[in-house]
Amino acid sequence: ISQPPHLHLAEVTASQFLDIWKHFDTDGNGYIEGKELENFFRELESARRGAGVDPTNPTFREKMKEFMQKFDKNKDGRIEMSELAQILPTEENFLLCFRQFVSSSAEFMAAWRRYDTDRSGYIEANELKGFLSDLLQKANRHYDDQKLQEYTQTILRMFDLNGDGKLGLSEMARLLPVQENFLLKFQGVKLTTEEFNAIFTYYDKDGNGYIDEQELDALLRDLYQTNKKEMDVKNLTGYKQSIMSLSDGGKLYRGELEIVLCREPIV
Repeated sequence: ISQPPHLHLAEVTASQFLDIWKHFDTDGNGYIEGKELENFFRELESARRGAGVDPTNPTFREKMKEFMQKFDKNKDGRIEMSELAQILPTEENFLLCFRQFVSSSAEFMAAWRRYDTDRSGYIEANELKGFLSDLLQKANRHYDDQKLQEYTQTILRMFDLNGDGKLGLSEMARLLPVQENFLLKFQGVKLTTEEFNAIFTYYDKDGNGYIDEQELDALLRDLYQTNKKEMDVKNLTGYKQSIMSLSDGGKLYRGELEIVLCREPIV
């Protein structure tokens, strides 16, 4: 394997953070797990101690266990990107962007609405840059345009899975901590356009092109029953709030809900 990058640094920049991530998440599934995790921990220990580490040594296992107890916040036995950001001494401003970006799905959806200015179901690079610049200003952080450019490019490289230079909502949702990521919960429930239209029309009883929170509630319960998924009422409330934050003053329009429930936004 090529020499792992930047692990010895006192501070890791946005693009170095991504290099490290890509180096260890070898299968690109969004987690450092299994063998990848062992490699990561071994390299991290070596970099920090400036000497080789023997993974067969029992103390190595012990240390790795302690390490995971400390950093694997959702206890799923693997490291995701937001957890890696806690482990590495990552540049503060970038971390802030990253965390704010991913703090909760309701905020995330509300931000999405604000920045997907052309309602395309995508955030283009210039829209993303506006988003990050607002974040940093809100937090009274000092930054320069070059850094902002780097953050924008890094987040694009992180999450633009199909390389089209813009982020789709489902790509963006990979930024959310797993327990917040209600879009992942819907992965087994993706609808075709026809199914979606039929359901939306059914719940939009008065045919005015949007549904309200009560109607959304019924629609989600319906979806879960049809897909025989276990429905936890607490979760339902959470999803509902997240989806409703896409709405326009309590009116959830067809296009917005479609972004969440359909495979591909209709172009």
